[in-house]
Amino acid sequence: VQLQASGGGLVQAGGSLRLSCAASGSSLSIIVMGWYRQAPGKQRELVADIVRGDTNYANSVKGRFTISRDNAKNTAYLQMNSLKSDDTAVYYCGASTSYSTNYARDYKYWGQGTLVTVSS
Repeated sequence: VQLQASGGGLVQAGGSLRLSCAASGSSLSIIVMGWYRQAPGKQRELVADIVRGDTNYANSVKGRFTISRDNAKNTAYLQMNSLKSDDTAVYYCGASTSYSTNYARDYKYWGQGTLVTVSS
């Protein structure tokens, strides 16, 4: 499985971006897709994940971000609204073929990361 993340960029605080993560290869085996982010000097943290139709969000993004998955396009999305300067980070998409996926280390596949910069 190969993952290609895109959609990052520079946006003003309060603005929106939509990230995409396109999967290719044996994408039908993917059970979990997730978005993580890593800000400079910080550890990679979970933003949101989707297991089939069930979603999970970090408290810091609840109500502002929405994760979705289009199985026909083998693509996961992260709609980010009301962006804050604290959301500035490199965003990574990950995919796992196991239901037992609770941490970043459990993900088998990763995309290359896309930079989101929110200016205040």
